[in-house]
Amino acid sequence: MSSREVSLATRLRRAGVSDTERALSLIQQIEHVAGVGLEDPALAVSYLADPETGLLQLLRLAEAARDSGHLEDLVALRDRRAGARLGVLLGASVALGDFLVRHPEYIADFDAWPEDDALGTVDQRRVLLEAVGADPDADVPVASMAGSDGVAAMRVAYRRQLMRVAAVDLFEDVPATVFPAVAAVLADLAGAALEAGLAIARADEPDHALTRLAIIGMGKCGARELNYVSDVDVIFAAEPAEGAEDDVSLKIATRLAAAASRACDRPGPEPALWQVDANLRPEGKDGALVRGIGSHQAYYERWAQTWEFQALLKARPIAGDPEVGQHYLDAMSPLVWNAVERDGFVESAQAMRRRVEEHVPAHEQERQIKLGPGGLRDVEFTIQLLQLVHGRHDPSLRSRTTLDALAALRRGGYVGRPDAAKMDRSYRQLRVWEHRLQLRKLQRTHLMPVDDADKRVLARASGFATVEYMEEVWHDIRRDVRAMHLEMFYRPLLPVMASLSADEARLDDAAARDRLAAVGFDDPQAALRHITALTEGVSRRAAIQRQLLPAMIGWFAQGADPDSGLLAFRKLSEQLKDAQWYLKLLRDSGSAAERLARLLSTSVYVTDALLASAEDVTWLGDTAALSPRAPERLAREADAILTRSDDADQCITALRGLRRRELARTAAADVLGIIDSVQAAASVSTAADVLIAGALRIASAVVAREEGMDDLPIEFIVVAMGRYGGSEMSYTSDADVQFVFDGDHPDAASLAVKVAKRIQRLLKQVNPQPALEIDADLRPEGRNGPLARSLASSTEYYERWSDPWEAQALLRARPCAGSPELLERFTAMIDAVRYPAELPASALKQMRTLKARMESERLPRGVDPRRHLKLGPGGLSDVEWTVQLLQLQHAHRVEALRTTRTREALHAAVSAELISAEDAAELDEAWVLATDLRGALALRGRERTPDVLPGDTRELKVLAEIMNVRDTGAELLDRHGRATRHARAVTERVFFGWESGT
Repeated sequence: MSSREVSLATRLRRAGVSDTERALSLIQQIEHVAGVGLEDPALAVSYLADPETGLLQLLRLAEAARDSGHLEDLVALRDRRAGARLGVLLGASVALGDFLVRHPEYIADFDAWPEDDALGTVDQRRVLLEAVGADPDADVPVASMAGSDGVAAMRVAYRRQLMRVAAVDLFEDVPATVFPAVAAVLADLAGAALEAGLAIARADEPDHALTRLAIIGMGKCGARELNYVSDVDVIFAAEPAEGAEDDVSLKIATRLAAAASRACDRPGPEPALWQVDANLRPEGKDGALVRGIGSHQAYYERWAQTWEFQALLKARPIAGDPEVGQHYLDAMSPLVWNAVERDGFVESAQAMRRRVEEHVPAHEQERQIKLGPGGLRDVEFTIQLLQLVHGRHDPSLRSRTTLDALAALRRGGYVGRPDAAKMDRSYRQLRVWEHRLQLRKLQRTHLMPVDDADKRVLARASGFATVEYMEEVWHDIRRDVRAMHLEMFYRPLLPVMASLSADEARLDDAAARDRLAAVGFDDPQAALRHITALTEGVSRRAAIQRQLLPAMIGWFAQGADPDSGLLAFRKLSEQLKDAQWYLKLLRDSGSAAERLARLLSTSVYVTDALLASAEDVTWLGDTAALSPRAPERLAREADAILTRSDDADQCITALRGLRRRELARTAAADVLGIIDSVQAAASVSTAADVLIAGALRIASAVVAREEGMDDLPIEFIVVAMGRYGGSEMSYTSDADVQFVFDGDHPDAASLAVKVAKRIQRLLKQVNPQPALEIDADLRPEGRNGPLARSLASSTEYYERWSDPWEAQALLRARPCAGSPELLERFTAMIDAVRYPAELPASALKQMRTLKARMESERLPRGVDPRRHLKLGPGGLSDVEWTVQLLQLQHAHRVEALRTTRTREALHAAVSAELISAEDAAELDEAWVLATDLRGALALRGRERTPDVLPGDTRELKVLAEIMNVRDTGAELLDRHGRATRHARAVTERVFFGWESGT
């Protein structure tokens, strides 16, 4: 290898060539075929996105030119601007290189273009109509080249023009600047192709004069912001020619529309252009391909969904009869700009964006230029929502094109100038990447590449010096666009936001109300009054509120009840108006303001808790502070309370306040998705444990003092029962308990009853802090038995008199407070009862009979059993009784079954092979879902029947939001129905034994 070749290889490597040996070989072959070499090969390839591919395509083109007699045309481009354009095209687009190889006669096009060739100077419609032998000046152009010949001629003419657009685009130093012109010309070119396709169709349709067909461009084609490769969305509208019958006209128009589409998208000798997609028409695929304008109008007035009006925002006649096209626009335009007044407009717009995101496969999320978070759809949906809301009153916003609409929003003060500039830059760059990716093979794609070589090609084609820098910009754009979308898509721009510039603040009260309505407020006028009250004036507090509210309004709008959320925020802010930490926390914390908005607009229960103790807001800035406290920590806090004071009222108030704070903390964490419902139930149960243990200490001291004793001569315990015993309490649950004592003092029984009654009184009496209702009905003999029972009496009762259901109830018995020694002896006594060596057949029969009677007698009248979370088929009762039967039958020998918690027992049963993993999974799913729903109902705070699902699907949707799932109301109801049906089937087999005939 010569020194010159070594030097060239080095320069080629520096120019971006990966395989220099192959590149040198290609250069030599090109020189051999062309008979002349490149003056500076390294400099030439430095401009190519893919140097190796560009050189290979140039070699293929040289060979094709030589073989077809056009080599002189190619050589003539050497060392000229036109030749540089050709090289850039070959290095960036394999598909257009292949087109030139098939048609080397069009190499001369590069020399024919003006040196300063500007996009938009060519009449694309005229060029493509003339290519098929149609008169562009005729009112109804008809092709002289019909059939496949006409189609091939049209497609070749289209690609010649596409090649010109791509060459100009790729040669631009800053491609983002030329993007709008590129996209506009691509849309015009698509319209010209459809016009030529229609002219070909007319040539094959002898009765074409009986109809007047217009092709309406939709989506990016209608907006004149089309991609290089994209479905071209259209709607076909037709009117009969004078004297023609409607039905005949529509039949002919339908044939013409289908033929024009085929001319563009069906396979042929010259490859198809792109898919013509008419699915945005009324009724979609199920609707007629062509309709009259009156039929279109009737559909949109009566049946169209919100998204269909959003789609009409982009409508533009692109081919066919221009008068019919304009009539179509005149009929549709008023419907578009009044669409915001339709019921559910905002909800539908927001739901559509969520659905788009949800349909993006997980493995594509980080690569999606178009549909993913921070992608093109975030920009487009944001701008379109603002247009649709404010375009009713501001005609300047009625632009089809995204960037023109964004500029109008900026000029009108609807979007701040810095955000508008950032969004404009981001949108242009995203579209440039999209174009460069599609140009390579003229294939539809919206994914950033994974392969390192493909990344290099994209970076070079897009004007980035390195892949690393491109990826850094990609990351920044996605982050910025997503943040702007989340703010603008929900936020109203308010005239009371004093921090805005004069241009940005040009909004009157009506505009502000419209924006509040657009993001989901039912009473925008009241919301505006709250915002004004919070932000007016020159105080520091008002200034910080003006900073907070634009973002918080969007967060309120994401909740179930934005109006109530904003009202609660005003009340809370007024309570804390003198607390310097409050607004500082909301302003400076990365999460507190958003969390507060979600809580206040979603959960009445949490809202009431925060309004009752506003200082609890401090938790919201720290996830650790929202995590439920460990039992040991709560016990230490309770002990400190009891140690500080001997005043019973002060102590019980403080203890009840401790429980209230823990419930508020747990509920907030539950709504925010920091913990799940099972963890929440355990936390609520722990808070009850601590309160009851403290109440026992207070009650014992009070009774001793009243009786003139230093200490009571008895041991006393409180035993948690039912869901409380299982650590499965809800926020509004009573605490089921038993009171048990031991001692040989003559007055032991009366003293124990006094202690039990005092506990109940302490926990129930009127107090600034919430009560805890104590229910002792699960004690031996129920309400007919003594409130507190001795250990000896309890032992005798369970050995001699108890029914099987009482042994079943003891499966949940969990000593929660009192004498450790008595707790241990009581547990040992009941273990013999609840974990029998064998479950008698009579006991099993009684359990099944009792369960069946409960199902028929205990359900409230008028309640659909399927909606009852506890007693309905497949509900909590079914699951728990099934698990408890397995415990009664097998816990004597399977120690892991000896637990009061339902899920732990179920998992132990699977491990012991007492139930199949499949059946256990069905029971577990139903139980967890019912627990989730009960918790959500309590947190919602509006249902009087916390065990019954509401019938309103909107309320069900709120429950789904509280549960942090994406189900609609109907989907949540369906999911509950499926889970309970499956759980009921397991219960019937395992508990009732119906398959075995028992």
